Amino acid sequence: MNQHPSARPSPAFVGASWCAMIVGILAYLAGLWNAQMQLNEKGYYLTILLYGCFAAVSLQKTLRDRAESLPVTGMYVGLCWVSLIAAVGLLTVGLWNATLMPSEKGFYAMSFVLTLFAIVAVQKNVRDLAAAGEAPLAQQA
Repeated sequence: MNQHPSARPSPAFVGASWCAMIVGILAYLAGLWNAQMQLNEKGYYLTILLYGCFAAVSLQKTLRDRAESLPVTGMYVGLCWVSLIAAVGLLTVGLWNATLMPSEKGFYAMSFVLTLFAIVAVQKNVRDLAAAGEAPLAQQA
Protein backbone atom coordinates (compact mmCIF):
# COMPACT_ATOMS: atom_id res chain seq x y z
CA MET A 1 0.00 0.00 0.00
CA ASN A 2 1.36 3.37 -0.97
CA GLN A 3 0.18 5.59 1.90
CA HIS A 4 1.09 9.24 1.74
CA PRO A 5 1.49 10.91 5.09
CA SER A 6 -1.49 13.10 5.77
CA ALA A 7 -1.88 15.88 8.25
CA ARG A 8 -3.74 14.86 11.35
CA PRO A 9 -6.98 16.83 11.56
CA SER A 10 -7.40 19.00 14.62
CA PRO A 11 -9.92 17.93 17.25
CA ALA A 12 -11.86 21.14 16.53
CA PHE A 13 -12.18 20.26 12.83
CA VAL A 14 -13.18 16.68 13.63
CA GLY A 15 -15.80 17.90 16.10
CA ALA A 16 -17.11 20.59 13.77
CA SER A 17 -17.39 18.07 10.92
CA TRP A 18 -19.34 15.59 13.03
CA CYS A 19 -21.58 18.34 14.42
CA ALA A 20 -22.31 19.73 10.95
CA MET A 21 -23.15 16.26 9.65
CA ILE A 22 -25.43 15.47 12.58
CA VAL A 23 -27.14 18.87 12.42
CA GLY A 24 -27.66 18.54 8.66
CA ILE A 25 -29.12 15.05 8.92
CA LEU A 26 -31.30 15.84 11.93
CA ALA A 27 -32.59 19.07 10.37
CA TYR A 28 -33.48 17.29 7.13
CA LEU A 29 -35.18 14.44 9.00
CA ALA A 30 -37.05 16.82 11.32
CA GLY A 31 -38.29 18.67 8.26
CA LEU A 32 -39.53 15.40 6.77
CA TRP A 33 -41.12 14.32 10.04
CA ASN A 34 -43.09 17.56 10.31
CA ALA A 35 -43.83 17.96 6.60
CA GLN A 36 -47.40 17.96 5.41
CA MET A 37 -46.76 15.57 2.53
CA GLN A 38 -47.69 12.02 1.65
CA LEU A 39 -45.64 9.15 3.01
CA ASN A 40 -44.36 8.22 -0.45
CA GLU A 41 -43.01 11.78 -0.87
CA LYS A 42 -41.26 11.54 2.49
CA GLY A 43 -39.79 8.23 1.38
CA TYR A 44 -38.52 9.82 -1.83
CA TYR A 45 -36.72 12.62 0.03
CA LEU A 46 -35.31 10.19 2.62
CA THR A 47 -33.99 7.93 -0.13
CA ILE A 48 -32.38 10.90 -1.88
CA LEU A 49 -30.61 11.85 1.37
CA LEU A 50 -29.31 8.31 1.88
CA TYR A 51 -28.27 7.98 -1.78
CA GLY A 52 -26.55 11.36 -1.71
CA CYS A 53 -24.63 10.52 1.46
CA PHE A 54 -23.45 7.20 0.05
CA ALA A 55 -22.48 8.76 -3.28
CA ALA A 56 -20.55 11.61 -1.64
CA VAL A 57 -18.61 9.29 0.69
CA SER A 58 -17.91 6.83 -2.10
CA LEU A 59 -16.65 9.57 -4.43
CA GLN A 60 -14.42 11.05 -1.72
CA LYS A 61 -12.96 7.63 -1.00
CA THR A 62 -12.28 6.77 -4.63
CA LEU A 63 -10.67 10.12 -5.37
CA ARG A 64 -8.48 9.77 -2.30
CA ASP A 65 -7.59 6.20 -3.27
CA ARG A 66 -6.49 7.44 -6.67
CA ALA A 67 -4.46 10.26 -5.10
CA GLU A 68 -2.69 7.63 -2.98
CA SER A 69 -2.05 5.44 -6.05
CA LEU A 70 -4.44 2.74 -4.89
CA PRO A 71 -6.18 0.83 -7.69
CA VAL A 72 -9.59 2.20 -8.59
CA THR A 73 -11.30 1.48 -11.88
CA GLY A 74 -12.38 4.34 -14.07
CA MET A 75 -15.83 2.79 -14.28
CA TYR A 76 -16.28 3.00 -10.51
CA VAL A 77 -15.07 6.61 -10.36
CA GLY A 78 -17.49 7.45 -13.15
CA LEU A 79 -20.31 5.67 -11.32
CA CYS A 80 -19.54 7.69 -8.19
CA TRP A 81 -19.73 10.96 -10.12
CA VAL A 82 -22.96 9.91 -11.86
CA SER A 83 -24.47 8.87 -8.53
CA LEU A 84 -23.64 12.15 -6.82
CA ILE A 85 -24.92 14.19 -9.75
CA ALA A 86 -28.06 12.02 -9.90
CA ALA A 87 -28.76 12.50 -6.18
CA VAL A 88 -28.41 16.28 -6.45
CA GLY A 89 -30.45 16.27 -9.66
CA LEU A 90 -33.22 14.16 -8.18
CA LEU A 91 -33.46 16.44 -5.15
CA THR A 92 -33.54 19.48 -7.43
CA VAL A 93 -36.29 18.05 -9.64
CA GLY A 94 -38.26 16.90 -6.62
CA LEU A 95 -38.09 20.29 -4.94
CA TRP A 96 -38.78 22.15 -8.18
CA ASN A 97 -42.01 20.21 -8.66
CA ALA A 98 -43.01 20.07 -4.99
CA THR A 99 -45.97 22.01 -3.68
CA LEU A 100 -43.89 23.47 -0.87
CA MET A 101 -43.28 27.07 0.08
CA PRO A 102 -40.00 28.46 -1.27
CA SER A 103 -38.64 28.67 2.27
CA GLU A 104 -39.29 24.94 2.75
CA LYS A 105 -37.60 24.12 -0.54
CA GLY A 106 -34.60 26.18 0.52
CA PHE A 107 -34.53 24.45 3.89
CA TYR A 108 -34.35 20.99 2.31
CA ALA A 109 -31.76 22.09 -0.24
CA MET A 110 -29.50 23.70 2.36
CA SER A 111 -29.73 20.86 4.89
CA PHE A 112 -28.99 18.40 2.06
CA VAL A 113 -25.92 20.34 0.90
CA LEU A 114 -24.72 20.77 4.50
CA THR A 115 -25.04 17.04 5.07
CA LEU A 116 -23.15 16.11 1.89
CA PHE A 117 -20.33 18.55 2.62
CA ALA A 118 -20.06 17.45 6.24
CA ILE A 119 -20.16 13.74 5.49
CA VAL A 120 -17.23 14.17 3.08
CA ALA A 121 -15.30 16.00 5.82
CA VAL A 122 -16.12 13.26 8.36
CA GLN A 123 -14.97 10.58 5.89
CA LYS A 124 -11.73 12.48 5.33
CA ASN A 125 -11.16 12.85 9.07
CA VAL A 126 -11.79 9.16 9.72
CA ARG A 127 -9.31 8.24 7.03
CA ASP A 128 -6.70 10.78 8.17
CA LEU A 129 -6.95 9.58 11.76
CA ALA A 130 -6.64 5.97 10.63
CA ALA A 131 -3.56 6.87 8.58
CA ALA A 132 -2.10 8.58 11.66
CA GLY A 133 -2.68 5.37 13.63
CA GLU A 134 -5.33 6.93 15.87
CA ALA A 135 -8.34 4.98 14.64
CA PRO A 136 -8.72 1.24 14.05
CA LEU A 137 -8.15 0.24 10.44
CA ALA A 138 -11.58 -1.39 10.47
CA GLN A 139 -13.03 2.12 10.62
CA GLN A 140 -10.91 3.32 7.71
CA ALA A 141 -13.19 3.74 4.75
